[in-house]
Amino acid sequence: MKVILVDDERLALDYLERQLMKLDHIEMLGKYTNPIVGKEEILKQDVDVIFLDISLPEINGIELAEQILERKPDIHIVFVTAYNEHAVKAFELNALDYIVKPIIAERLIKTIERVRKRMESSSKQDTSLKEEHIRLNVLKQVTIETSPGQYSIMQWRTSKAQELFFYLLQHRGQLVRKSALIELLWPEYEMDKVYSQLYTAVYHIRKTLEPFGDRFQIANATEGYILNIQNVILDVEEWESRLMSLLPLTSGRIDPCSEVLKQYTGHYLQEFDYWWVESERQRLKELWLEASYAIAKWYENEGLFDQAINSYNAICKQHPLEEEAYLALMKIYDSLNNHHLVHRQYEMLTEVCLEELNEAPSYHIIEWFKQWKENTVHL
Repeated sequence: MKVILVDDERLALDYLERQLMKLDHIEMLGKYTNPIVGKEEILKQDVDVIFLDISLPEINGIELAEQILERKPDIHIVFVTAYNEHAVKAFELNALDYIVKPIIAERLIKTIERVRKRMESSSKQDTSLKEEHIRLNVLKQVTIETSPGQYSIMQWRTSKAQELFFYLLQHRGQLVRKSALIELLWPEYEMDKVYSQLYTAVYHIRKTLEPFGDRFQIANATEGYILNIQNVILDVEEWESRLMSLLPLTSGRIDPCSEVLKQYTGHYLQEFDYWWVESERQRLKELWLEASYAIAKWYENEGLFDQAINSYNAICKQHPLEEEAYLALMKIYDSLNNHHLVHRQYEMLTEVCLEELNEAPSYHIIEWFKQWKENTVHL
């Protein structure tokens, strides 16, 4: 195990070196009190593990770790800190990746063992598997394919890391400025502290995505970050691509398009109430509605009323406040002289509007229903 130490305290460096050299299979490549020089040497050499002090002059240790991981994402970093364990939790650091000063030999041995196991696990990964595609689902429930056909919920160390990942995912392939991320996630923090929060969150994202190899890559640009994904099938991206390939509708595309619409089983990032998700959620909803109305109207124009009714009912079920679908159903039932179901549809719409919006249906629907009742009475 090839090791480099970075700490601005010479005595702490020497002490840690002595403790490490008592252990088997440790090769010391260097120790540095200057973090900038240390970073240069780390990037030059074939290093397995860095012991990195959090409190450094010129640059925060977490920020330095982020810069190193950008260039060497497979390197293992152990943070060293003078803070007690309670204070370390405030840094939101993974317990696997830090040791507290003064360093206790038993604790150091455990840390080295954990790092060694992680290295062995990484080396055993079949590189051919990294070339295979995996699926990431963001419609309804967020799950990721951990083995062929097996899915699990993505687990995040902090809620901020989770939101940051989803924001980068939504803007995948685009530069997202650090200033925008700070304003989004930490608007209440002081500027001298907020960057540590950002770098910590990015660090946790990298650790969470580590088992998936190079499928997820967070590029660190001067102004911000770019998330690139490869060999990852994103369900929402796949769904939209299939849908757009079937529009505009033709008679031969009706059935395939209906099948694609059925795959839209829940809204985009449905589990989360992030305000910035709403525009994308609304865009996808409009795509679904546009295609759903097109199919329903095609059936209606062809006189296939049972299929048209099923399609409009599907719209009402997916989007209970979609008034035009209820109105279309009322008109179809009217054409079929099914007065009871005209009444029933209007009652259902009235109930849902009252329950969800605390108001009556739109004026033009109320007027249509009034006029229909008058005409029905005169028949």
